[in-house]
Amino acid sequence: MIKEELTTAHDAFAAKDTRELNPLQMAYVGDTVHDLYVRSMLLSRGMTVGKMHKQAVRMVSAGAQARMLERIEAELTEAEADIARRGRNSQAKHAAPRHADPADYAHATGLEALWGYLYLSGQTQRLDELVKMALERTEDVWQKQSSR
Repeated sequence: MIKEELTTAHDAFAAKDTRELNPLQMAYVGDTVHDLYVRSMLLSRGMTVGKMHKQAVRMVSAGAQARMLERIEAELTEAEADIARRGRNSQAKHAAPRHADPADYAHATGLEALWGYLYLSGQTQRLDELVKMALERTEDVWQKQSSR
């Protein structure tokens, strides 16, 4: 049943106990959350749609996401680090894409699980803080890729 009065998608569909979700379920939502933040940031830079798309592809790659997680790990709470670890160690029923390093893909899944957990648990202020930090700390990575 869809609630009659929706304030946000989070309020309408939030899980009761987010920590009990499978990490891949959290990563499933976190993938979209990550993409939305990246696209919103690129839109704010006044880029053309073509340039935004090319840059977004670089920023949502497994390698870029793995670097993001590495550069914010020291800032994570114990609970957040646990979620990221669970996501990183989860075993998807599919292999990493051919162009992605399996270790990067695992770390990217950890980051996406963290984003999904924070979103689904309503910790949007913390999500904003960590996403901004991750993007700022990895700008050098995806800026290098854009110059190729």
